[in-house]
Amino acid sequence: MLIDSHCHLNYASLGEDVPGVLSRARAVGVGGFLAISCRESEWDGVIGIAEAHDGVWASVGIHPHEADEHPDTDAATLIAATAHPRVIAIGETGLDYYYDKSDRGRQQTSFRSHIQAARATGLPLIVHTRDAEADTLALLKEPGEGRLTGVIHCFTASQAFAEEALALGFYISLSGIVTFKNARDLQETAKTIPADRLLVETDAPYLAPVPMRGKTCEPAFVAHTARFLAHLRGVSEAELAATTTANFRALFTKAA
Repeated sequence: MLIDSHCHLNYASLGEDVPGVLSRARAVGVGGFLAISCRESEWDGVIGIAEAHDGVWASVGIHPHEADEHPDTDAATLIAATAHPRVIAIGETGLDYYYDKSDRGRQQTSFRSHIQAARATGLPLIVHTRDAEADTLALLKEPGEGRLTGVIHCFTASQAFAEEALALGFYISLSGIVTFKNARDLQETAKTIPADRLLVETDAPYLAPVPMRGKTCEPAFVAHTARFLAHLRGVSEAELAATTTANFRALFTKAA
């Protein structure tokens, strides 16, 4: 069985037919799904999807693009939202200096609130980072009360960043981007990720992998990414599936 460790099941292109989306995924061996939120207005929706469907869990978080619009979403607000049993993670959160859709200082403040909430609850942190490697690592390394763990989702950063994140105890999740023909550096990094720290995801409805490029991405497509990674890393598809599923359950312990 595979688990899609990061998908946006509430977005219109998928949310209009969640039962169908999940059915198509299960038909190709995808049995678990982490539905990610990016703004506070989405929390009830993703939790509702998780409540209504077996094998689906939810996260609560504010995407860095949305940081300016959520100045009052602090650690206490996030902590309170994690009380629901289907909420197994905090995020996605992080820093995005590529698009700069929110003020960088505001992004950092929001990221710190998520880190504080993750430390306080013991839940994993789902980190988005783009063109912000140094600041992302600096904030993750800041001292705080409680253990901090999590995943660098949709990983596209450098080999050096991967090594630093792994040293902090984080997992690395690969999306369909790794299948793209121009992703040679990422593919080389993907070969080096320890087997016990690797996750797979779609980031659906975005980033459909080869051979589904140009289509609306669905959780079912994580099977293509997993197949590519298995061949890239020289292991069987069954081994890759078993390993990444075990890793998901080791990290997201509330999903066990």
